[in-house]
Amino acid sequence: MGNSKKTAYIFPGQGAQYVGMGKDLYDNFPQAKAVFEQANQVLGFDLARICFEGPINDLTKSAVCQPAILTHSIAVYQILKTVCAGKSIALDACAGLSLGEYSALVACGSLKFSDAVSLVHKRGQFMDQASLENPGTLACILGIDLEQAKKICEQANVEIANLNCPGQIVISGSFSAMKQAEELAKAAGAKRVIALGVSGPFHSSLMQSAADKLKIELKNVLISKPNVLFIPNVTAAYENDPEQIGQLLTKQVSSTTFWEKSIEVLQKDGINNFIEIGPGKVLRGLLQRINKELNVLNLDKSSDFDVIAGACGCK
Repeated sequence: MGNSKKTAYIFPGQGAQYVGMGKDLYDNFPQAKAVFEQANQVLGFDLARICFEGPINDLTKSAVCQPAILTHSIAVYQILKTVCAGKSIALDACAGLSLGEYSALVACGSLKFSDAVSLVHKRGQFMDQASLENPGTLACILGIDLEQAKKICEQANVEIANLNCPGQIVISGSFSAMKQAEELAKAAGAKRVIALGVSGPFHSSLMQSAADKLKIELKNVLISKPNVLFIPNVTAAYENDPEQIGQLLTKQVSSTTFWEKSIEVLQKDGINNFIEIGPGKVLRGLLQRINKELNVLNLDKSSDFDVIAGACGCK
Protein backbone atom coordinates (compact mmCIF):
# COMPACT_ATOMS: atom_id res chain seq x y z
CA MET A 1 0.00 0.00 0.00
CA GLY A 2 2.30 2.73 -1.20
CA ASN A 3 1.71 6.44 -1.76
CA SER A 4 0.68 5.84 -5.39
CA LYS A 5 -2.41 3.98 -4.21
CA LYS A 6 -5.41 5.72 -2.76
CA THR A 7 -6.79 4.28 0.47
CA ALA A 8 -10.13 4.56 2.26
CA TYR A 9 -10.81 3.59 5.85
CA ILE A 10 -14.18 1.86 6.23
CA PHE A 11 -16.00 1.15 9.48
CA PRO A 12 -18.55 -1.60 10.29
CA GLY A 13 -22.04 -1.16 11.66
CA GLN A 14 -24.37 -2.92 14.06
CA GLY A 15 -24.17 -6.71 13.84
CA ALA A 16 -20.35 -6.85 13.79
CA GLN A 17 -20.11 -7.21 17.59
CA TYR A 18 -18.87 -10.37 19.33
CA VAL A 19 -18.02 -11.27 22.92
CA GLY A 20 -14.30 -10.74 23.50
CA MET A 21 -14.02 -7.86 21.02
CA GLY A 22 -11.17 -5.51 21.86
CA LYS A 23 -9.76 -7.52 24.78
CA ASP A 24 -6.38 -8.23 23.18
CA LEU A 25 -6.14 -4.64 21.92
CA TYR A 26 -6.80 -3.37 25.45
CA ASP A 27 -4.15 -5.70 26.87
CA ASN A 28 -1.47 -4.99 24.26
CA PHE A 29 -1.83 -1.33 23.25
CA PRO A 30 -2.01 1.58 25.72
CA GLN A 31 -3.78 3.76 23.14
CA ALA A 32 -6.58 1.16 22.87
CA LYS A 33 -6.85 0.94 26.66
CA ALA A 34 -7.18 4.73 26.80
CA VAL A 35 -10.06 4.68 24.27
CA PHE A 36 -12.00 2.01 26.18
CA GLU A 37 -11.44 3.83 29.48
CA GLN A 38 -12.63 7.10 27.99
CA ALA A 39 -15.77 5.37 26.71
CA ASN A 40 -16.45 3.93 30.18
CA GLN A 41 -16.07 7.38 31.70
CA VAL A 42 -18.33 9.12 29.16
CA LEU A 43 -21.06 6.46 29.31
CA GLY A 44 -21.00 5.91 33.07
CA PHE A 45 -20.95 2.11 32.83
CA ASP A 46 -18.33 -0.55 32.14
CA LEU A 47 -18.62 -0.92 28.38
CA ALA A 48 -15.20 -2.61 28.22
CA ARG A 49 -16.32 -5.43 30.51
CA ILE A 50 -19.41 -6.13 28.38
CA CYS A 51 -17.25 -6.15 25.22
CA PHE A 52 -14.68 -8.49 26.75
CA GLU A 53 -16.95 -10.79 28.79
CA GLY A 54 -20.52 -10.39 27.53
CA PRO A 55 -23.08 -11.78 27.98
CA ILE A 56 -24.03 -11.67 24.31
CA ASN A 57 -27.63 -10.64 25.20
CA ASP A 58 -26.31 -7.43 26.77
CA LEU A 59 -23.83 -6.78 23.97
CA THR A 60 -26.54 -7.19 21.31
CA LYS A 61 -28.74 -4.39 22.72
CA SER A 62 -28.52 -1.38 20.38
CA ALA A 63 -27.70 0.98 23.26
CA VAL A 64 -24.64 -1.17 24.11
CA CYS A 65 -23.45 -2.64 20.82
CA GLN A 66 -23.44 0.74 19.04
CA PRO A 67 -20.96 2.40 21.44
CA ALA A 68 -19.11 -0.94 21.68
CA ILE A 69 -18.46 -1.14 17.94
CA LEU A 70 -17.57 2.55 17.74
CA THR A 71 -15.14 2.23 20.68
CA HIS A 72 -13.49 -0.87 19.24
CA SER A 73 -13.17 0.82 15.83
CA ILE A 74 -11.59 3.98 17.26
CA ALA A 75 -9.24 1.91 19.44
CA VAL A 76 -8.02 0.19 16.26
CA TYR A 77 -7.80 3.53 14.46
CA GLN A 78 -5.65 5.04 17.22
CA ILE A 79 -3.29 2.03 17.10
CA LEU A 80 -3.07 2.34 13.31
CA LYS A 81 -2.11 6.01 13.58
CA THR A 82 0.75 5.07 15.91
CA VAL A 83 1.92 1.93 14.10
CA CYS A 84 2.11 3.67 10.74
CA ALA A 85 2.96 7.19 11.93
CA GLY A 86 4.71 9.03 9.13
CA LYS A 87 4.84 5.92 6.97
CA SER A 88 3.34 5.12 3.61
CA ILE A 89 -0.38 4.56 4.32
CA ALA A 90 -2.25 7.68 3.26
CA LEU A 91 -5.86 8.29 4.22
CA ASP A 92 -7.82 9.62 1.25
CA ALA A 93 -11.42 8.95 2.28
CA CYS A 94 -13.64 7.59 5.07
CA ALA A 95 -16.94 5.79 5.02
CA GLY A 96 -18.93 3.68 7.45
CA LEU A 97 -21.93 1.40 7.18
CA SER A 98 -24.84 2.88 9.14
CA LEU A 99 -23.51 3.15 12.73
CA GLY A 100 -20.01 3.01 11.19
CA GLU A 101 -20.52 6.55 9.85
CA TYR A 102 -19.90 7.86 13.36
CA SER A 103 -16.55 6.02 13.53
CA ALA A 104 -15.71 7.42 10.08
CA LEU A 105 -16.53 10.96 11.23
CA VAL A 106 -14.24 10.58 14.25
CA ALA A 107 -11.44 9.34 11.97
CA CYS A 108 -11.82 12.26 9.58
CA GLY A 109 -11.88 14.87 12.33
CA SER A 110 -15.59 15.80 12.19
CA LEU A 111 -16.64 14.41 15.57
CA LYS A 112 -14.81 14.15 18.87
CA PHE A 113 -14.77 10.58 20.15
CA SER A 114 -16.38 11.58 23.45
CA ASP A 115 -19.30 13.20 21.58
CA ALA A 116 -19.62 10.28 19.15
CA VAL A 117 -19.72 7.57 21.83
CA SER A 118 -22.36 9.48 23.79
CA LEU A 119 -24.39 10.08 20.62
CA VAL A 120 -24.43 6.46 19.49
CA HIS A 121 -25.37 5.27 22.98
CA LYS A 122 -28.40 7.57 22.81
CA ARG A 123 -29.01 6.60 19.18
CA GLY A 124 -29.16 2.96 20.29
CA GLN A 125 -31.56 3.82 23.13
CA PHE A 126 -33.80 5.75 20.74
CA MET A 127 -33.78 2.87 18.24
CA ASP A 128 -34.60 0.36 20.99
CA GLN A 129 -37.50 2.58 22.13
CA ALA A 130 -38.80 2.95 18.57
CA SER A 131 -38.58 -0.83 18.13
CA LEU A 132 -40.78 -1.33 21.21
CA GLU A 133 -43.31 1.14 19.79
CA ASN A 134 -43.16 -0.39 16.30
CA PRO A 135 -41.89 -3.98 16.51
CA GLY A 136 -40.32 -5.41 13.39
CA THR A 137 -37.17 -6.76 11.82
CA LEU A 138 -34.90 -6.92 8.77
CA ALA A 139 -34.43 -9.63 6.17
CA CYS A 140 -32.02 -10.10 3.31
CA ILE A 141 -33.42 -11.13 -0.07
CA LEU A 142 -31.03 -12.93 -2.40
CA GLY A 143 -31.53 -13.43 -6.09
CA ILE A 144 -34.07 -10.85 -7.27
CA ASP A 145 -33.47 -7.47 -8.88
CA LEU A 146 -34.19 -4.06 -7.41
CA GLU A 147 -37.34 -3.43 -9.47
CA GLN A 148 -38.84 -6.72 -8.28
CA ALA A 149 -37.90 -5.83 -4.70
CA LYS A 150 -39.55 -2.40 -4.98
CA LYS A 151 -42.80 -4.01 -6.17
CA ILE A 152 -42.71 -6.51 -3.28
CA CYS A 153 -42.10 -3.68 -0.79
CA GLU A 154 -45.06 -1.75 -2.18
CA GLN A 155 -47.36 -4.78 -2.01
CA ALA A 156 -46.32 -5.85 1.49
CA ASN A 157 -45.90 -2.35 2.96
CA VAL A 158 -42.22 -2.83 3.82
CA GLU A 159 -39.21 -0.71 2.85
CA ILE A 160 -35.75 -1.20 1.38
CA ALA A 161 -33.30 -0.72 4.25
CA ASN A 162 -29.89 -1.46 2.74
CA LEU A 163 -28.43 -1.90 -0.73
CA ASN A 164 -25.09 -3.33 0.35
CA CYS A 165 -23.78 -5.32 -2.61
CA PRO A 166 -24.97 -6.91 -5.88
CA GLY A 167 -27.72 -9.47 -5.49
CA GLN A 168 -28.39 -8.63 -1.85
CA ILE A 169 -31.31 -6.41 -0.86
CA VAL A 170 -32.20 -5.87 2.79
CA ILE A 171 -35.81 -5.00 3.60
CA SER A 172 -37.37 -3.66 6.81
CA GLY A 173 -40.84 -3.61 8.31
CA SER A 174 -43.29 -4.93 10.87
CA PHE A 175 -43.28 -8.67 11.58
CA SER A 176 -46.55 -9.35 9.75
CA ALA A 177 -45.58 -7.25 6.73
CA MET A 178 -42.17 -8.93 6.57
CA LYS A 179 -43.82 -12.37 6.54
CA GLN A 180 -45.92 -11.31 3.56
CA ALA A 181 -42.84 -9.84 1.83
CA GLU A 182 -40.97 -13.12 2.30
CA GLU A 183 -43.82 -15.08 0.67
CA LEU A 184 -43.96 -12.61 -2.24
CA ALA A 185 -40.17 -12.72 -2.68
CA LYS A 186 -40.13 -16.51 -2.85
CA ALA A 187 -43.02 -16.46 -5.33
CA ALA A 188 -41.01 -13.97 -7.44
CA GLY A 189 -38.08 -16.39 -7.59
CA ALA A 190 -35.83 -15.23 -4.76
CA LYS A 191 -33.13 -17.81 -3.98
CA ARG A 192 -33.28 -17.18 -0.26
CA VAL A 193 -34.82 -14.84 2.29
CA ILE A 194 -32.63 -14.63 5.38
CA ALA A 195 -33.99 -13.15 8.60
CA LEU A 196 -31.39 -10.91 10.23
CA GLY A 197 -30.78 -11.06 13.97
CA VAL A 198 -31.69 -7.46 14.77
CA SER A 199 -34.01 -6.02 17.38
CA GLY A 200 -36.09 -3.71 15.21
CA PRO A 201 -37.19 -2.47 11.75
CA PHE A 202 -34.08 -0.33 11.23
CA HIS A 203 -33.67 2.07 8.29
CA SER A 204 -37.41 2.38 7.78
CA SER A 205 -40.08 4.96 8.56
CA LEU A 206 -40.96 2.91 11.67
CA MET A 207 -37.77 4.44 13.16
CA GLN A 208 -38.95 8.03 12.69
CA SER A 209 -39.39 8.68 16.42
CA ALA A 210 -35.74 7.66 16.94
CA ALA A 211 -34.65 10.01 14.14
CA ASP A 212 -36.61 12.90 15.70
CA LYS A 213 -34.93 12.39 19.09
CA LEU A 214 -31.48 12.03 17.52
CA LYS A 215 -31.97 15.30 15.63
CA ILE A 216 -32.31 17.14 18.95
CA GLU A 217 -29.14 15.52 20.34
CA LEU A 218 -27.14 16.34 17.22
CA LYS A 219 -27.93 20.04 17.64
CA ASN A 220 -25.90 20.00 20.88
CA VAL A 221 -22.80 18.48 19.27
CA LEU A 222 -20.06 20.22 17.29
CA ILE A 223 -19.62 18.71 13.82
CA SER A 224 -16.54 20.01 12.01
CA LYS A 225 -15.64 19.90 8.33
CA PRO A 226 -14.02 16.51 7.49
CA ASN A 227 -10.29 16.66 6.80
CA VAL A 228 -10.54 13.94 4.10
CA LEU A 229 -13.30 12.88 1.69
CA PHE A 230 -16.37 11.61 3.54
CA ILE A 231 -19.24 9.77 1.87
CA PRO A 232 -22.56 9.37 3.74
CA ASN A 233 -24.79 6.31 3.31
CA VAL A 234 -28.04 8.01 2.40
CA THR A 235 -26.72 10.02 -0.56
CA ALA A 236 -23.66 8.03 -1.69
CA ALA A 237 -22.14 11.42 -2.58
CA TYR A 238 -19.30 13.32 -0.91
CA GLU A 239 -20.33 15.75 1.80
CA ASN A 240 -18.19 18.21 3.76
CA ASP A 241 -20.77 20.68 5.08
CA PRO A 242 -21.17 20.12 8.85
CA GLU A 243 -24.84 21.11 8.88
CA GLN A 244 -25.64 18.73 6.02
CA ILE A 245 -23.70 15.92 7.73
CA GLY A 246 -25.85 16.36 10.86
CA GLN A 247 -29.05 16.26 8.79
CA LEU A 248 -27.91 13.12 6.98
CA LEU A 249 -27.06 11.37 10.26
CA THR A 250 -30.64 12.06 11.35
CA LYS A 251 -32.11 10.92 8.03
CA GLN A 252 -30.03 7.74 8.00
CA VAL A 253 -31.90 6.21 10.97
CA SER A 254 -35.16 5.96 9.01
CA SER A 255 -33.88 5.81 5.41
CA THR A 256 -32.23 3.43 2.94
CA THR A 257 -28.44 3.14 3.02
CA PHE A 258 -26.54 2.88 -0.27
CA TRP A 259 -23.29 1.10 0.62
CA GLU A 260 -22.70 -0.47 -2.80
CA LYS A 261 -23.13 2.87 -4.53
CA SER A 262 -20.84 4.57 -1.98
CA ILE A 263 -18.03 2.10 -2.70
CA GLU A 264 -18.54 2.56 -6.46
CA VAL A 265 -18.15 6.33 -6.07
CA LEU A 266 -14.86 5.82 -4.19
CA GLN A 267 -13.66 3.40 -6.87
CA LYS A 268 -14.35 5.92 -9.62
CA ASP A 269 -12.02 8.31 -7.80
CA GLY A 270 -9.22 5.75 -7.96
CA ILE A 271 -9.59 4.35 -4.45
CA ASN A 272 -8.94 0.61 -4.66
CA ASN A 273 -7.40 -0.02 -1.24
CA PHE A 274 -9.69 -0.32 1.76
CA ILE A 275 -8.86 -0.90 5.40
CA GLU A 276 -11.78 -2.27 7.41
CA ILE A 277 -11.33 -0.89 10.91
CA GLY A 278 -13.30 -2.56 13.70
CA PRO A 279 -14.80 -5.91 14.68
CA GLY A 280 -15.45 -8.65 12.14
CA LYS A 281 -15.12 -8.93 8.38
CA VAL A 282 -18.61 -7.99 7.22
CA LEU A 283 -17.46 -5.13 5.00
CA ARG A 284 -14.72 -7.19 3.39
CA GLY A 285 -17.33 -9.70 2.30
CA LEU A 286 -19.53 -6.95 0.85
CA LEU A 287 -16.64 -5.30 -1.02
CA GLN A 288 -15.53 -8.58 -2.55
CA ARG A 289 -19.04 -8.98 -3.94
CA ILE A 290 -19.01 -5.41 -5.27
CA ASN A 291 -15.65 -5.89 -7.00
CA LYS A 292 -13.26 -8.81 -6.50
CA GLU A 293 -10.34 -6.61 -7.60
CA LEU A 294 -10.60 -4.39 -4.52
CA ASN A 295 -7.84 -4.80 -1.95
CA VAL A 296 -9.31 -5.03 1.56
CA LEU A 297 -7.34 -5.43 4.79
CA ASN A 298 -9.07 -6.07 8.12
CA LEU A 299 -7.90 -4.61 11.40
CA ASP A 300 -9.73 -6.19 14.32
CA LYS A 301 -7.21 -7.96 16.59
CA SER A 302 -3.62 -7.33 17.69
CA SER A 303 -2.21 -9.89 15.25
CA ASP A 304 -3.72 -7.96 12.31
CA PHE A 305 -1.20 -5.18 12.85
CA ASP A 306 1.64 -7.47 11.76
CA VAL A 307 0.00 -7.57 8.32
CA ILE A 308 -0.57 -3.83 8.14
CA ALA A 309 2.95 -3.07 9.34
CA GLY A 310 4.38 -5.21 6.57
CA ALA A 311 2.04 -3.68 3.98
CA CYS A 312 3.06 -0.11 4.73
CA GLY A 313 6.71 -0.74 5.48
CA CYS A 314 6.34 0.22 9.12
CA LYS A 315 8.54 -2.60 10.44
